[in-house]
Amino acid sequence: MKEALSHLLSDFLSAILFLVVYLVSGNITAAAVIAVAVGLTQLGGMTLAGRRIEPMQWLSLGLVVVLGTATILTQSPRFMMVKPSIAHFAIAGIMLRRGWMIRYLPEIALQNLPESVPIAAGYAWAALLASIGIVNLGIALYGDIVIWGWFISVGSIGTKCAAFGLQYAVFRTMVRRRLAQAPA
Repeated sequence: MKEALSHLLSDFLSAILFLVVYLVSGNITAAAVIAVAVGLTQLGGMTLAGRRIEPMQWLSLGLVVVLGTATILTQSPRFMMVKPSIAHFAIAGIMLRRGWMIRYLPEIALQNLPESVPIAAGYAWAALLASIGIVNLGIALYGDIVIWGWFISVGSIGTKCAAFGLQYAVFRTMVRRRLAQAPA
């Protein structure tokens, strides 16, 4: 699990920094500039180290650069509210890549889960993120900023945390059953 969280943190570091800088400073331009700089630095470091850059990492950097630039240019609250939908749809699209989740699973899960399980879970994550994107889009276009703030900070994150917990429990149960059935 530590390895999976490490990969996720690496994949979304620039996006996380954008959010933190914006929440602390309230300056959308500074947040976007810092996030873009960190994303580009991270990509450069990986390239220099000769490490393979995964599609999720390309997506994260692309989102930060494109959406960060658009945020700087528009300075629009509605655009800010729609941005999470764009991100959710883009990430859901990447999650439609067969087997994307395998990179994030620990060795014990890879050895003891049928191949179809993480593939199906990956598609379920794509559907979940697309659904969150659709709901966010509706709230961003027709709701007020208070409702949107609650949805994006509690509803969206809570749903993903609940899905992660459910997936962890199911995977762990399946692995334990498989290990219990294995000959000693």
